[in-house]
Amino acid sequence: MANATIPTDQYPLDFLAGLEPERRRLDGEILLHLMEEATGQKAVMWGASLVGFGSYDYLYPSGRRGTIFRVGFAPRKAAMTLYGLNDHADAGETIADLGPHTGGVGCLYVKRLDAIDLDVLAQLVRRAFERRKESEA
Repeated sequence: MANATIPTDQYPLDFLAGLEPERRRLDGEILLHLMEEATGQKAVMWGASLVGFGSYDYLYPSGRRGTIFRVGFAPRKAAMTLYGLNDHADAGETIADLGPHTGGVGCLYVKRLDAIDLDVLAQLVRRAFERRKESEA
C-alpha cells in the first residue's frame, strides 16, 4: 500500500489563503512562518491539507516504509493539528509550558494560537526537527 501523504506542487500560502474563517487562515500563516524560521526549511504541502517541513524516511516493524515531513501542521476546523512535536523523550516538560492544548498519538491540538506561548512552540519545533535529523545520522 502506497503512502497517500506525499509532497505536492501546491503552494502552501495559496492553500492557507483559501481557509475560512479568517482566524483559521491567520493562525495557519503564523504557524507557517514560525515553523519556517524554527526549521530553516521552506513549507511544502503534503497531500491536500498538511503543511510540512523537511522530511525523513521511516520503517515500521511490519516492514512498511515511507517518507513524511519532520514537523508540520494541518489547519483543521476544530483545532490546529501540530505533528511531530511530542514524540521525543524530553518534549513533555516543554509541552506543559505551551498553554491550552490537547494531545493525541504523535500530535498536539491547539484551538487558538493567541492562547499559547509561541516562543515555547518555536522551541518545540526546533527540538523536534533537530531530533529527527540526529536520528537519521
